[in-house]
Amino acid sequence: MFNTTVILAMIDLAAILILVLGIYYRRHRRRDLVVAFLGVNAGVLAVTVVLGSSQVAAGLGLGLFGVLSIIRLRSSEISQREVAYYFAALAMGLIGGLAGGSSLLLPAALIAVIVATMWFADHPKILPGSRQQLVRLDRAITAEDELRLALAERLNARITAVTVQQLDLVNDSTLVDVRYRVDAT
Repeated sequence: MFNTTVILAMIDLAAILILVLGIYYRRHRRRDLVVAFLGVNAGVLAVTVVLGSSQVAAGLGLGLFGVLSIIRLRSSEISQREVAYYFAALAMGLIGGLAGGSSLLLPAALIAVIVATMWFADHPKILPGSRQQLVRLDRAITAEDELRLALAERLNARITAVTVQQLDLVNDSTLVDVRYRVDAT
């Protein structure tokens, strides 16, 4: 009744809805990115179905990754987690659009693996005590041991890594990217 392209497009649609509405939005509540992820997936799926001949398939996939990377660099800042969701949406659209002439099993399994991987990797119970944030301290601290101690006291946490982003000796402040662990409760 349906050819493999239509079935894969429906599998992709179901998978992206699960990924975006069932996983991402329930965990992070960013409506703007729901629209972006759905749009990227639908657009990539449509373009790859239309242009998905065997002669251009590999070049098309690499070209789309490149174009979306440029767009991402010119967009508002997003986290690495959100970049992963973008690329998951992109990959699912590519798989759904380029695998139309092949069997259903492998592309459907790959799409399912992407959704399952994102569900697992972004699960709140995975590394629940790990945190990262930018902290501006009201004094310029040049010694790393002293900096770690000041951050541990202020954050009430075990500091795992610090990277000084800005040390302002004139205005007496330090901007630090800090990675730390809190007790999971």
